[in-house]
Amino acid sequence: MNKLFLASIFALTSIFASAQFTVVSTINTPDEGEDFEVASLTDNLGVGYQVNDDLMVGLVKNGEDYDFFGRYNVGIVYLSLQAPTDSTMDNLNFGIGYSLCVYNNLYIEPNYTIPVKEDSEGSFNLGVAYRF
Repeated sequence: MNKLFLASIFALTSIFASAQFTVVSTINTPDEGEDFEVASLTDNLGVGYQVNDDLMVGLVKNGEDYDFFGRYNVGIVYLSLQAPTDSTMDNLNFGIGYSLCVYNNLYIEPNYTIPVKEDSEGSFNLGVAYRF
């Protein structure tokens, strides 16, 4: 029994040791007349897990709630999907973006997202990511 327990702990630690985690955030622009604050960076903070070279899945904070997100690399750009945990089909967001490495594992990520809702306009966002 001890051997099985130790073997399972070794397997789990080796999976996490080789895992690629990424911390992502979208920078919110403040309203007119207001200054940038730490909350502009931390309102949309999230963690992603790199499943393979092309696919990342994770959770991102969206105000008071958490959303699922996924990214799929296609050449030099990535396609993204963000879905809230409640009313998922009504609030899906699709996007396209680019990750630009600025220093070691720090990335600047300009992207464009558009909600699936009818009569909704898309938005250009600037994100930051750090890969472990």
